[in-house]
Amino acid sequence: MTAARIRPARPGDLDRLREIERAAGRRYRDFGLDRVADDEPPPIGTLLGYAEAGRAWVAVGPDDDAPVGYLLVDPVDGAAHIEQVSVLPEHQGGGIGRLLMDRAAAWAVARGLDGLTLTTFDHIPWNRPLYEHLGFRVLDRDEIGPGLQAVLEAEADHGLDPALRVAMRREVGERPGND
Repeated sequence: MTAARIRPARPGDLDRLREIERAAGRRYRDFGLDRVADDEPPPIGTLLGYAEAGRAWVAVGPDDDAPVGYLLVDPVDGAAHIEQVSVLPEHQGGGIGRLLMDRAAAWAVARGLDGLTLTTFDHIPWNRPLYEHLGFRVLDRDEIGPGLQAVLEAEADHGLDPALRVAMRREVGERPGND
């Protein structure tokens, strides 16, 4: 689906966003991460808060307004932190993630933020390598600010193994080459 377009999330999209996250999460079972696969998406009220704050976007097709992917951001340590990005498995690999990240970067620039950050699994083939392809780099421990450290700690408290997680950053305005 290279002809996807990005638009702000709407209240009517929120149940669909939860479905997208559940479907995308199922793939983690292949890596023994059943807890991640079984984790419930954010409640409707949380998603509504992101949508109302202008910090949630969806990817839709050119002829269909039904979301096939979505992204949430939070301002953290002077950057736009990617709180969640999920794409339906059947639409992965078609550039939707790149479009969503570019939308988040535009949001960051408009607010004077200097980068995008995220946390992800280091050992999952479609996590760290994908984000590196999109221009992110793994942060050294001393580059992680207090807000991002709090995100990592909250993930650990939620049951994610810190040894499997990395924090990554992409400067806004930078785009990776087309390889």
